[in-house]
Amino acid sequence: MYLENIYSPADVKKLSFNELNNLSNEIRVSLLQKLSEHGGHFGPNFGMVEATIALHYVFNSPEDKIVFDVSHQSYVHKMLTGRK
Repeated sequence: MYLENIYSPADVKKLSFNELNNLSNEIRVSLLQKLSEHGGHFGPNFGMVEATIALHYVFNSPEDKIVFDVSHQSYVHKMLTGRK
């Protein structure tokens, strides 16, 4: 599992493109499980998985700021910044 080893955006940058693909799949499974148990918005988060991974891969977060349109798009960001 890749997700359990992600504590910061620096960890994302260490992954290969194939590993990033696997990470996106793990994130979707994790979101589906957690949101099924506790409720929440699936669509905005599922739509932002690859985009959020790419933002953290390309930019230097937290130095470079990322602003999400709504908080329902930020669950993946939280997962990639040590707040699983």
